[in-house]
Amino acid sequence: MARVPLVKQEVETWKMVLNVANVGLTEEQFLRLCRDNRDLRMELTAQKELVIMSPAGLKSGWREGILFFHLMDWALKDGTGIAFGPSSGYRLPNSAIRGPDASWVRKEALGDFNNPELEKFGHLCPDFVAEVVSPSDTLLETQDKMAEYMANGAQLAWLIDPYEACVYIYRPGQAVQRLGNPATMSGDPVLPGFVFNVAEIIVV
Repeated sequence: MARVPLVKQEVETWKMVLNVANVGLTEEQFLRLCRDNRDLRMELTAQKELVIMSPAGLKSGWREGILFFHLMDWALKDGTGIAFGPSSGYRLPNSAIRGPDASWVRKEALGDFNNPELEKFGHLCPDFVAEVVSPSDTLLETQDKMAEYMANGAQLAWLIDPYEACVYIYRPGQAVQRLGNPATMSGDPVLPGFVFNVAEIIVV
């Protein structure tokens, strides 16, 4: 039986973008803002736009959780890096502060930072990032975010669109690959041996 894409319905989620270029919002101030408003999800773009998002709906949170669970399970067994969930943030080389739905970083890259630094935003781009489209996202803005990760040093990125039942795969120096209705996805060679059953979060 062919798998049927989900229907992207209007739900009570929202996103607000504020221009804070002239405010001079520092990284420390942004970190405090995030910690003081834990019910919200926030990012800071390289253009100094503060993006404020409502908490994920149950279905979106479940999809993110499934992806992170399998990535974490693989990472613990592999042992060469650390997996992170959507509450972790990175300050990318272009100064944007992003929080992907799931990510993975080689242990060698984390070894450059001490424990106090690791309690704050990671000053690096993860080797692997993944985003799952939610009702408050547009495909174009999420694709732009994936391109930003790649431009800042990511070695592999997955953009999963459960509403169109497709996945976009990003690799350095290669054209973006679009897969329709994939059953599984392989993280080789960046995540050797990691195979994700993407159908689990596309079909519900």
